[in-house]
Amino acid sequence: MIHLTKGLIRKWLDTLLHIKDTPERTAAAFALGVFMAFSPFLGLHTALGILFAFLLNLNRVAVLLGVYSNLPWFLGPYYVGATMMGARMLGYRLPSGFRLQLAALFELSLFGGEFWQGLGIVLRPLFWPFFLGSTLAAMALAVAAYYLALAFIISRRRLRALLLHKQHRG
Repeated sequence: MIHLTKGLIRKWLDTLLHIKDTPERTAAAFALGVFMAFSPFLGLHTALGILFAFLLNLNRVAVLLGVYSNLPWFLGPYYVGATMMGARMLGYRLPSGFRLQLAALFELSLFGGEFWQGLGIVLRPLFWPFFLGSTLAAMALAVAAYYLALAFIISRRRLRALLLHKQHRG
């Protein structure tokens, strides 16, 4: 499974190298996608990424590569951690009986409306911690993604230019 992830990341990063744009704009497009991927707008990240790519005239491929950097097995731990960070920053505590209410919900069918209505009621007090925590964490990840993508793109383009130069000389 790890090899699949490394291969997928390598493929995404190699795709960034073939984009005919400046390294800074390509890295910015990728960072925008990463921000959307980890933002509180869960479920809307693709549509918002494409919308902002068009509005800011950024490369759509680079934005989508960033958007899809949030892999399914990251979702739960990331949003729980981000919500906990937001709760700590806002001074929120879990409502009394939160764990019991949440556990009781899982005795209901996931396919019934009662489960989803109850989940909304139980999670409502955590909306602002979720929003703040995931927005700040998404911003931090986007900044890191920008600098990492920029360094990667510049180094790979230099290496490619060096190799092409050597081929032409020899």
